[in-house]
Amino acid sequence: MINQLRTMYSSFLLYKNTNEPFPPDYKWFITENHEIIGIHEEELSSKEISLLETFLTPYQIQLPLMTNEERKWAALIHENEYKDEENKYAYRFVYFSIDRNQISPIQFKSAICELFGREVPILWENEFEGIIIEEKIIHEDITSYEQIIDVLMSDLYVKIKFLVGTFKNNWQDVHQYYNTLLYAAKNVFKYATKDVLTYINAIPYVFVHQTSQEQSRSISESILQNYIDDEETTKMIKAFVSCNLNVSETAKKLHMHRNSLQYRLERFYENTDLDIRQFHHAMTAYLALLISREHS
Repeated sequence: MINQLRTMYSSFLLYKNTNEPFPPDYKWFITENHEIIGIHEEELSSKEISLLETFLTPYQIQLPLMTNEERKWAALIHENEYKDEENKYAYRFVYFSIDRNQISPIQFKSAICELFGREVPILWENEFEGIIIEEKIIHEDITSYEQIIDVLMSDLYVKIKFLVGTFKNNWQDVHQYYNTLLYAAKNVFKYATKDVLTYINAIPYVFVHQTSQEQSRSISESILQNYIDDEETTKMIKAFVSCNLNVSETAKKLHMHRNSLQYRLERFYENTDLDIRQFHHAMTAYLALLISREHS
């Protein structure tokens, strides 16, 4: 569709989150893939605008003006403009996604800066998702994004998800870091139920997403076998993995006797040849569950 529009309209623009402002006198739309596109008003009749609005969402520009710091980060990420001496602090990228029509980007940025107690660079992908750039300043506590969610939910009634990247100490491969986190974030929340994930915890979901539906179903059935639709067993596996394969902790979580859990683990092993008391078997079973949940 984008290629067709580019052919039809000479002024067609696919907006990238760079340090350039939105060009004036353009009509802006969001595609189903959350890409922001624009066409100059002179090229559009009222009938064409109405037609475009049937399969594209009109976009009203509400993003905050970029600060000098945000412009530097945008140039660094998208144009690879970095200098070694500028790297004063470790930093990490934190993806966020806000439910639509809950809070404006300007209000959201103001709330985030207030929670951090300082100006925090934010690069917006569109009006409901973007990347927070968190610098690890000496003598500052590491930010808890669970607490940020609690505050935003209680004070502003905003539902939000975070994917927290790892800290880096240099600018090299920053473009790849940025794009990798975005790719992961746009896919992992299709599977994950938590509102805050670290990039490390998100990796299994990325692998699941990259597996075709046909392969996924085949893998899931071959591993879980007759247990694929057994809610009690899948609940047991999830709890066992979340408790780091600790039988006693899992039994407490499931409100059952330790011996009863041991018996069920043994029965599962006998019927599937999968002993989830061993790490690699547990990880295999857990990935099979993620796959079956997505493609059921």
